[in-house]
Parts: sequence; structure tokens; C-alpha cells
Amino acid sequence: MRAILGGTIAAYRADPAYRQRPDLHAELERIGRRLNEPMRIALAGTLKAGKSTLVNALVGDEIAPTDATEATRIVTWFRHGPTPKVTANHRGGRRSNVPITRDRADPQGRRGLTFDFASLDPDDVVDLDVEWPAAELIDATIIDTPGTSSLSQDVSARTLRLLVPDDGVPRVDAVVFLLRTLNAADIALLKQIGELVGGAAGALGVIGVASRADEIGAGRIDAMMSARDVAQRFTAEMERTGICQAVVPVSGLLALTARTLRQSEFVALKKLSEVEPAQLAKAMLSVDRFVRADSEDTALPVSSGTRAELLDRFGMFGIRIAIAVLRAGVGDSVALADELLERSGLPALREVIDQQFAQRSDLLKAHTALLSLRQFVQRHPIYATPRILADIEPLLADTHAFEELRLLSQLRSRATTLNDDEMASLRRLIGGSGTDAASRLGLSPDTVGDGPRAAFAAAQRWRRRAEHPLNDPFTARACRAAVRSAEALVAEYARA
Repeated sequence: MRAILGGTIAAYRADPAYRQRPDLHAELERIGRRLNEPMRIALAGTLKAGKSTLVNALVGDEIAPTDATEATRIVTWFRHGPTPKVTANHRGGRRSNVPITRDRADPQGRRGLTFDFASLDPDDVVDLDVEWPAAELIDATIIDTPGTSSLSQDVSARTLRLLVPDDGVPRVDAVVFLLRTLNAADIALLKQIGELVGGAAGALGVIGVASRADEIGAGRIDAMMSARDVAQRFTAEMERTGICQAVVPVSGLLALTARTLRQSEFVALKKLSEVEPAQLAKAMLSVDRFVRADSEDTALPVSSGTRAELLDRFGMFGIRIAIAVLRAGVGDSVALADELLERSGLPALREVIDQQFAQRSDLLKAHTALLSLRQFVQRHPIYATPRILADIEPLLADTHAFEELRLLSQLRSRATTLNDDEMASLRRLIGGSGTDAASRLGLSPDTVGDGPRAAFAAAQRWRRRAEHPLNDPFTARACRAAVRSAEALVAEYARA
């Protein structure tokens, strides 16, 4: 990719028609810089799907305002930076600094970030750049987008311009799409995103999230089980379309609270957990009953104001889970935070993001750069354009890593003659459970030394399966991809 880009830059500098076009040279350099920048992951979904809350949960800090109407109307880029800084990019290219204000500090000194929009016209702002010193932003830039179902057509159009731009040049490398329901509009948009991110050949980087999962079960303690059932239905529906590779249930509110748990909250929850169960259950029959001033029969050892704050931070589901965990014997705030985080579904989402995005970040960025470069040379043709396109097209069409990602999506929606065991083995081999050799071969820590033998056996097995006379074209293609993946592992072990 870098060699193609370097040759393209040299060709445009040498061409008399473009030699004096610094704007075009700068655009080519921007494409090149993308290869060295963090991967771009956009969070998209309908209005009030919980995107900003999930951004905060992923970063581990309250940097995305969740209650500022103006912020939800603007595409916001969260990048790593040495100090907090917010910049507004205006129409016409002008940039301005946005004042940052901090909420009242909690007992641990943590304060949420809010933006001061008093001097800004949201209609004049293209997007916002937020720099924040969070470790989670070093390797990934997270983009928060307005709801796709906003009552304002212009607000929804901002998200569409980012995810499915008219010029066909991808602005992001991967998409996390938040779903509360699955309707025709969501499916249509996901197909558009998949075609663009995947280069009109299937989704390379799209995963789904059943967001605000705790609300699916109406805040009951088994809400996440209900949410997993819903996520499975979403997955089954999208398997028929090949839109994305997985749907994960996540309670963003519980995840954020777990990552920012305060000692004062732990103390209050501990007191509630010590209340007689029948009495507490009576007080928690409804939200109104839980937060209202105590009556004689529902007196609780925590003030109504504190209970209202707990409800705002945890939700009824989070409070019930926290009390259940504390009653089970968890004795400190760190252990409680760990338990809540695990039950929020965020670790499962981060694992999917790692497997499908982070481990393939160089590939996804190269794919975006290739599509951008192809669009550029087609828009500004020179004598070398046919040669440059001849270098780009084979990489987009034939690069095996791209083929693996496309197959991971298409295997969910295309019929094959593979049985369940073969399907599981094939998905694992082409990177469905991770891109390292042990994950591809299904090796445990005790059997990792069997890697060379397992890789050779896998290559033989899939070579025989690819030659089966009853294979349909798609099954044969998938089996040939498995052969190439296994052969690459054999070569990797040989080099080692």
C-alpha cells in the first residue's frame, strides 16, 4: 500500500497538469497519514440508542455529554491528546476552540466534561474534535454520531454524510451500530454502510450492539438474559442479510458506572444490601416508590436524595444487581466494580471489537486508504492512472485478509454444504475467534506446542474439502480460503 501511494504521489508531482496543485498533493498526503493514525470506529444508531453513554463506558470517563441537546446534533471525534481540548470545525474551514466546563467533583475528584456552546451556532459546525488523555484512545479514535432517526432531517444527514458519503470515500474504518429494535430503516442503512466500508463486497468492519440492554428486561435482575435472547434474534435476522458479524447485548449505563464507581456509592449500596430483603423489595416495587421520601413502612438507611442519585447513575437494574452481588459476599468497591462491569456486557463487546477490529486495524486502515486512493485517481486522471488502478484493484479483490473478513460476514447469510462442525472450524480458521495462530487452530495453552502439526493437518483437511465434487461455488470458495489461511500458518511456523 505504501509503495503504491509513494508511486502515486511521485506521478502527480511529475505531471505538468498537477505539478502546481498543492491541494491535491495535500490530499494524497492525508491518505498516507491515515495509515499511521489510530483506527476510526464510529458509533451509530437511532435517536437515544445510548451512543454517548457507550462512548463514555468504552473510554472509562464521562467525556461525551449525554444530556446536552446541542452535542447530540453534531458528529464528535474523540481522539487521544495530552490535555483535554475541544475544537469546532466550521463550514468553510474555520476552526475555533470550544470552552470546556467541568461538573462538580465527586469524592474521588472525578468530574464530567461538558461543552459550552453559548458562542457556537450548531448549524455552522461540521464536527467537533475532542482530545482527551485516555489510554483507550491511543489506538482507536471513537466517533459519536447524531441519531439516524432524528426529527431534524439535517441532524440525521450529518451521520449519513459520515457513514455513507456521496463521493464513496470511507471516512471511518469500522462501525458499531446500536440497535434497540430492528426495523427496515436500520437494515437499509446497515446495508449501505456495509457496502461502503466493505468496498461494495461485503462488510469488513460492522458489528451490532443491542443497546440499553438492561431496559429490555424492564430493569429486572434477569434483564441481561432477556437482552441476550433479543441479541440472538437480531443476529439471526441479520445473518440472513450478511450485514454484520455479531450482535452483543450491552448496558452502557451499568458499564460506565462500574468504570467510574465512587466509594460513597459503594457505602450506600452496602447499607441497602443489609436491609431485610422483603422490606427492600417492597421499597423497590417502582422507581417512584424507591426515590420518594420515606414512609414509615419503607424506611431505608439511605436518604431519598442519595437513592435518586443512585438511580440516575445505576438504573434500577444496576441497583438490583449491585445489591445481589453484595449479598453474595463481595466486600469492597473494586470487587463490586469488576462484577458490575462483567455483567454489563462491555467486556464481551470489547472482545468482539478486539477480534474484529483491533487485531485487524492495519488491514482496515489499508482497505480504507486503497478505496480513497482509487477514488482520488479516478477523480483526477493522469497518464499513470491506468497503471495505479491496475495496482489497486488486485489488492482490493484478492488480498486474502480482506477475503477472510468478507467471508466472516457472508457465512452467516449464504447457504453452504458444510456441517456445523466444519462451519465452526472454518470460521475459527479464518479468524472468527482471533487472528493469532492459537485462536485460529483452536489450541489451548496446554497444546500450543502442537501448532505446526495442527496447521499442516488443517491445510490437508480443507484441501480435501475444497475438492469435494458436491461443493457449490460459495462453499468451494470458503474452503479455498481456509486452505490459504492454514497454509499461511504453516509458513509462519516454518519461519519461526
